[in-house]
Amino acid sequence: MPTSSAFNAVLSRDLKLSFRRWSELANPLIFFVIVAALFPLALAPDDSSQLTSIGIGVVWVSALLSSLLGLDALFRNDAEDGSLEQLLLSPAPLGIVVIAKIAAHWLVASVPLIVLAPAVGLAFDLPIAAQPTLFAALLLATPTLSVLTALGAALTLGVRSAGSIIGLLVLPLATPLLIFGARATDLAAHGEATAGPLYLLAALAVLAVSVGPVAVAAALRVGVE
Repeated sequence: MPTSSAFNAVLSRDLKLSFRRWSELANPLIFFVIVAALFPLALAPDDSSQLTSIGIGVVWVSALLSSLLGLDALFRNDAEDGSLEQLLLSPAPLGIVVIAKIAAHWLVASVPLIVLAPAVGLAFDLPIAAQPTLFAALLLATPTLSVLTALGAALTLGVRSAGSIIGLLVLPLATPLLIFGARATDLAAHGEATAGPLYLLAALAVLAVSVGPVAVAAALRVGVE
């Protein structure tokens, strides 16, 4: 099977399955909006600058945590119905299959969040000038997060109720994304140069997309065996 055909087939299949499960699709977005909306109500600071400084961290932490919802089902559903074994036995390179599944996860879990985040930032009085940086930082950070999520799901494939375990594995590794993303947004909010943190996020994304699928494929082979 040609590489491009295998990629398109797996990507199309995973997207169709995701859109059939509307609850799983909406849960991360609802969680993100609710968590971000609760902070202004709880803190209610009088100073708009204080609200902005708090809001940058809240938006990034909420986005990070919401991206982890339902991550244990990334490979588990396929493992339970036998689809994963068929993918392993197929002539298509497993690395391509993994990349397609990660891409589907990113499109379903991260893209709506990236689009929604700037609107949530407005609730924290985030300057309009900082919105493109927030969008770009999330666009660069979420592919790395999707790869880390896939790696955690593959490593815990044989563990029941592995959601919390995956979170413990992924969250420490995702800390640089939180640091650099929040720093870039904060710099943009104060009118300063943001190239440094954005370049670091881009470098992490390139590294994750280049090396991550190989590690995930190796973990899947071990998990299925």
